[in-house]
Amino acid sequence: MHLGRTTLSKFLIQQLRGSAGQNELAALLVDVAASIKAISAIVGRGALGPSDTAASIAAVARRAATPESDAGPGAVSNASGDVQKPLDLLTNEAIVRYCEWGGLLAGMASEEMDDIYAIPERFERGPYLLIFDPLDGSANLDINGAVGTIFSVLEHAGEAPPTTADFLQPGKRQVAAGYAIYGPSTILVLTVGKGTHGFTLDREIGNFILTHPDLRVPEEASEFAINVSNERFWEPPVARYVDECKAGGTGVRARDFNMRWIAAMVADVHRILTRGGVFMYPRDTKEPIKPGRLRLLYEANPMAMLIEQAGGAASTGRVRILDVAPDELHQRVPVILGSRAEIERIERYHHEYDTGTDKPYVSPLFNERSLFRPEARI
Repeated sequence: MHLGRTTLSKFLIQQLRGSAGQNELAALLVDVAASIKAISAIVGRGALGPSDTAASIAAVARRAATPESDAGPGAVSNASGDVQKPLDLLTNEAIVRYCEWGGLLAGMASEEMDDIYAIPERFERGPYLLIFDPLDGSANLDINGAVGTIFSVLEHAGEAPPTTADFLQPGKRQVAAGYAIYGPSTILVLTVGKGTHGFTLDREIGNFILTHPDLRVPEEASEFAINVSNERFWEPPVARYVDECKAGGTGVRARDFNMRWIAAMVADVHRILTRGGVFMYPRDTKEPIKPGRLRLLYEANPMAMLIEQAGGAASTGRVRILDVAPDELHQRVPVILGSRAEIERIERYHHEYDTGTDKPYVSPLFNERSLFRPEARI
């Protein structure tokens, strides 16, 4: 492979050579890349983009009924109750439009659709399932911040139309995963189980070009990303880790840490893939009914696969994310991922808390055997 010259198509041919179903998977990922190019153009126009969203809303409504929202004109709510912006719907429609007709998919599931979308009978069905979050971090659109697309590919057995149960596979069964980040440039980061690699969209020729081969997450790092406004709701092991990081060089870690938080998972994970660190969206008590905030199928699983393929680790704090068996389509989980040594430390803190061995440090000068116990005083 030649850096700066290898196209995505050429890369996929080389990576998947000798693999079962190599042509179909490569063709599907090229279709996904085409939808990402379209989304890049849509997002790039910003406020200059389409003002009439009725058509896009109607298109999505054909596939999944979505209730009205009080968030303003053109806004609806998805299955999780999150407000959908018009661009959420436009980008969802773009992925469906580019990927439904190629004979490569049996069905799709999206964060923006209530139910699965089985490929219509008028199109040939294929051996894969596509799961995606079409516009991660869409709240950042209002401030012209980074947003992205996250996707995952699973195999589908048999020729029958897929059911919801077919999508409920643990993340370790993914055959491909990736994300696109729409910033100063559009970058596609992808894995097919042979490392994690980055491609930059060359807008002049319309191709994704390999620019970041074999991305590796440093085992240790001095950056962490978490929404500190939720600190009062954190579990003790998360609070313990963050407190140690904030203590810096004068604390038990004996080195300074920087905190980063972009509020778009793709942007925070992309930073970790390029220079290390930890991303945390842990379980908390703010909404006790929710076991986590991020969706297992649409966000946690694909990002966990990318991070692990780059040498990092991804956990709920208690178990490996890719081992979690999904119970429902829009299931949420805690997500803690990044540099392996840091994730192992956070998992150890959770284990110590759960087993009751997480004890605060007490100076021996001031416990029961000290010089200051009451019976020793004069």
